[in-house]
Amino acid sequence: MTQWKTNTRPAPNAQPHLARSLSNRHIQLIAIGGAIGTGLFMGSGKTISLAGPSVIFVYMIIGFMLFFVMRAMGELLLSNLDYKSFSDFAGDLLGPWAGFFTSWTYWLCWIVTAIAELIAIALYTSFWWPDLPLWIPAFGAVLILLGFNLTSVKAFGETEFWFALIKIVAIVTLIIVGLVMVFTKFQSPGGTPASLSNLWNDGGMFPTGPMGFIAGFQLSVFAFLGVELVGTTAAEAQHPEKNLPKAINSIPIRIMLFYVLALIVIMAVTPWREVTADVSPFVAMFALAGLGAAAAVINFVVLTSATSSANSGLYSTSRMLFGLSIEGTAPGRFQRLSRHRVPANALLFSCMFLLVSAVLLYASSSIIAVFTVVTTMASVLFIFVWAIIVVSYIVYRRRRPGLHTASKFKMPGGVYMCYILLAFFVFLIWALTQKADTLQALLITPVWFIGLGIVWLIIRRRPELVAHKELYRANVRADKASALAFRR
Repeated sequence: MTQWKTNTRPAPNAQPHLARSLSNRHIQLIAIGGAIGTGLFMGSGKTISLAGPSVIFVYMIIGFMLFFVMRAMGELLLSNLDYKSFSDFAGDLLGPWAGFFTSWTYWLCWIVTAIAELIAIALYTSFWWPDLPLWIPAFGAVLILLGFNLTSVKAFGETEFWFALIKIVAIVTLIIVGLVMVFTKFQSPGGTPASLSNLWNDGGMFPTGPMGFIAGFQLSVFAFLGVELVGTTAAEAQHPEKNLPKAINSIPIRIMLFYVLALIVIMAVTPWREVTADVSPFVAMFALAGLGAAAAVINFVVLTSATSSANSGLYSTSRMLFGLSIEGTAPGRFQRLSRHRVPANALLFSCMFLLVSAVLLYASSSIIAVFTVVTTMASVLFIFVWAIIVVSYIVYRRRRPGLHTASKFKMPGGVYMCYILLAFFVFLIWALTQKADTLQALLITPVWFIGLGIVWLIIRRRPELVAHKELYRANVRADKASALAFRR
């Protein structure tokens, strides 16, 4: 039987190891938390106002496509349990440059996303303390999240477990309350009774036309950022060969329940033209139901949602820096683990950048404008990461057919689906050019990749990176020979 050598690093016993402390319930809830963000709670109102009921199809299409990205990622991660995250298999299959670009880009993805979420945390906190300077809750949130993450990876898992549980309870409650309002023929402020027919009675399912439908993609993609987070937990998951497939396969159910069903209920109770763009439809619907404390309750839920996303960002960025340090493309001190076996120096470094949120809140006069730019930039960077996962899978199928044949978690659709995914990503980038604010963020993004390219040209001649390059080339030659022998 062919033995596949895919590591591009020194022997495992020469490296520090992250602790495998995340149980099945942690992995499942982290995956759910990654798929439910502030974009759903706060951004869905604007999305509905732009796309109308067709937003249901927008969420279904994005969720459908990202499920296949996650299946590709799952097969790759389980093909070699030495992979710590998707940046590892990108570097192994595409070359050291790909691991470098993917890791640093994913680090920036979560830095800008976490900054945006910390800005949101500050704004949500002002609901209870309107006179409190906004930079104070942002600074306090950074310290609290650092404390959670420094304790142990299990503490991170527990934190995400409860944050995700709060979001789940809120959405399930909304669905139940909404269904009761539909069955009791509740009347909206405009006098329209709650009914599923509200989804198509006012202009059909696509009332704003093709461009309104496309505008829905611009905003909805942000709600899905973090769905790949389960891939960064691979190195710290107990029994990854069992727990990762469970988490990934549950994605379609989560999308249908937490996104599609929730939006159907909202638009059945309140006709889409009556949904206010700048108000959370979750708050509005609980208020319609006569729940006086709705604003405070949902504000708390959205606050925990933003905190959850920032917590995930801090976790992800520290693990990426840990991997980069082992590769030799980040300072060596980032691979040092604390006595709880977490990369403490990497955590502290990421927290330094998260404090930018406090500076922005202190200095900026247009918080919403900053929030829009950084979240759109994060969307573009995440699309790059998803595309790298798909391209890595294409190369994996060509170079390692034996591993694919032996896999117990094969990606449905295979290589053909990968090309459909890449075409979809091109469509998303095009959609982001159709609005001035998203186009602005899209034009900023190439600066990051140009900067990374310059840094890579400088550091690629380091002895350890030259050794990685030679090992990569040797692995490519060995893979070609093994693939040829396998096909015979």
